[in-house]
Amino acid sequence: MAKPNKRRKTGRADSRAIAPLSILVTAGPTREYIDTIRFISNPSSGRMGYAIATAAADRGHDVTLISGPVTLAPPNRVNVVNVETGSEMAAAAKRAFRSADAAVFTAAVCDYRPARRERRKLPKQAGGMSIDLLATEDIAASLGRRKGSRVTLAFALEDHDGRTKAERKRIAKNADAILLNGPANISSERAKFDFLDADGQWHEWPAGTKERVAVKIVKEIECMCASR
Repeated sequence: MAKPNKRRKTGRADSRAIAPLSILVTAGPTREYIDTIRFISNPSSGRMGYAIATAAADRGHDVTLISGPVTLAPPNRVNVVNVETGSEMAAAAKRAFRSADAAVFTAAVCDYRPARRERRKLPKQAGGMSIDLLATEDIAASLGRRKGSRVTLAFALEDHDGRTKAERKRIAKNADAILLNGPANISSERAKFDFLDADGQWHEWPAGTKERVAVKIVKEIECMCASR
């Protein structure tokens, strides 16, 4: 279970009074290539991350959005860095994190990548084929280990035993808080989350549009940063 944080205020105070923050947001899927044409990916739309980046910019913060391949328009007043693979996202996130006050990891980075990317398209084989896979870097965990006084907020997408797994992930990623969601949120315009706060307490958030939930998330980040 998460360790209590002594200064917790759950977004109730008006946090607009705090100085503008530098906020890093990762969003969207990654693509991990098998050959020149085929790749492994997932159905993440990037909508949640884009909504958070927009909400943070609307509240006066300096936002860098590291985005995997999506069909969404770039948010206004946001520095967007487009990437494709997990390694590209990790490199871009590490650069942006150097000057960040907080980071929100919404990207659905593929957990695995092919051990070898072929330089030519592989022919179809009637008998099937096997692909060796390697684990990709856990960006939230990598940056969580070096965050110092910075605030990090992670996401956990689970289809069973969600709270137990999210609590473990929060510890593994050294995140200040974590948002638990399910498959129903993928590519949807609405979202429903359970929020594990900095005190290790769970809060069931009502469903709402991703834009409305994003504002709530940004306010939570502001409160956590103000408590540092």
